[in-house]
Amino acid sequence: MSECASFLDPPPALKPIDCIAIIDYNAIDLDLEETTVASITIRNLDDVLKQRLRIRAAENGRSMEEEAREILREAVGNASPPRDLAAAIRNRVARLGGVDLELPKREPMRDPVRFD
Repeated sequence: MSECASFLDPPPALKPIDCIAIIDYNAIDLDLEETTVASITIRNLDDVLKQRLRIRAAENGRSMEEEAREILREAVGNASPPRDLAAAIRNRVARLGGVDLELPKREPMRDPVRFD
């Protein structure tokens, strides 16, 4: 049994090759009145990425753990999902500016096809 296995894991034949992250679901409480804290363990982190995280944390005067939390807060913290696909596309390309397209004049509608 690997160190990331638990009694809730699927049988070994169905498990992925590497356990990448563990979330402590025991710390998650569905009662919204009470604030709880979950923990996450990230495995197989590249040494270069870890070193960059360490440097970034030192530059900001934080621990690596707090820096990782801040990065997660910025990435997924308070983002609300876009209302629809068109709004998501507009939001993504808004910083690039607009394009004024010359629209051709509409022609009158053709008569419908008749099968007499």
